[in-house]
Amino acid sequence: MGLYHSVRAVARASGDGPIDWEAVAAAAKAGTDPGDLDVSTAEREGYATDVRDARDRVRRVSELDFDLPETVEIQNRHHWIDANVATFERVMAPIEQQAEYIPGIARVVNTGSMAFALSFLGNNVLGQYDPLLLADGDEHALYFVRPNIQRVAGQLDVDGDRFRRWIAFHEVTHAAEFGAAPWLSAHLEESMQTAIDKLSDGNLDRASLGELDTTMTAVEGYAELLMDRAFDDQYDDLRRKVDERRKGRGPVATLVRRLLGLGMKRQQYERGKAFFDAVADDRGVAAAGRVWDRPENLPTREELDAPNLWVARVDP
Repeated sequence: MGLYHSVRAVARASGDGPIDWEAVAAAAKAGTDPGDLDVSTAEREGYATDVRDARDRVRRVSELDFDLPETVEIQNRHHWIDANVATFERVMAPIEQQAEYIPGIARVVNTGSMAFALSFLGNNVLGQYDPLLLADGDEHALYFVRPNIQRVAGQLDVDGDRFRRWIAFHEVTHAAEFGAAPWLSAHLEESMQTAIDKLSDGNLDRASLGELDTTMTAVEGYAELLMDRAFDDQYDDLRRKVDERRKGRGPVATLVRRLLGLGMKRQQYERGKAFFDAVADDRGVAAAGRVWDRPENLPTREELDAPNLWVARVDP
């Protein structure tokens, strides 16, 4: 029934724009089991404790001044889809505004593609720090997709509470970055907006895309550094099992991940982590945190592969 309702929602896509976002949400949720959200008081307190402990340890290790988002939610998959449909709609708005006439068949295809992407992600995302890019106001949020965390912990045969804590630490490291760098959201929005505006004009702006990739490499790499230095337990086994799980994906899942750019995200983790490990080993974690002092302190593409050049420029 889920697949039927999903296809029906896409087929009924309507409106004047290239994507019917209400149909996207309906189709993505129709094709996705929401999962269990029967959270006990003890488990809810466990999430709160993990987030609070992560904040305190990350503050101490990084020497960054930041606060947690006011919105911290334990979600099921449908909640996550709803939250991210709004983000996707904001990001895609400039392109949609350029569309003068969209044939119905194109609208159906576009709507179906977005619904498929969100359904796949909704089934796989464990936690998310969401800076709510392009939203009105200075809002941030932290999400935990409980059904996915429980499922993956079972698949990896690891303690569920420990795995949940690991996810909490990772997402709080992102809160530290955006909290310590009030300019970071605007910087990402500007790069993204420029690239989208160029794309809507029929041009591929490689410079803006390259800058966006470099910034995200710094974001993911610094988060990995803090995870290594701040998490209060050994997690080599968790990392190894997660990597083995990724390698063991079937061909369809592997193809989908490539189409969604998730392979690039892994490269950002690895390249950024190597950069910040080198800086921290040379000058300390606090020195690595200078990357968030101002936009000019972000590493260039060349510096990502030669951390000594960044150190000489920013922390001589």
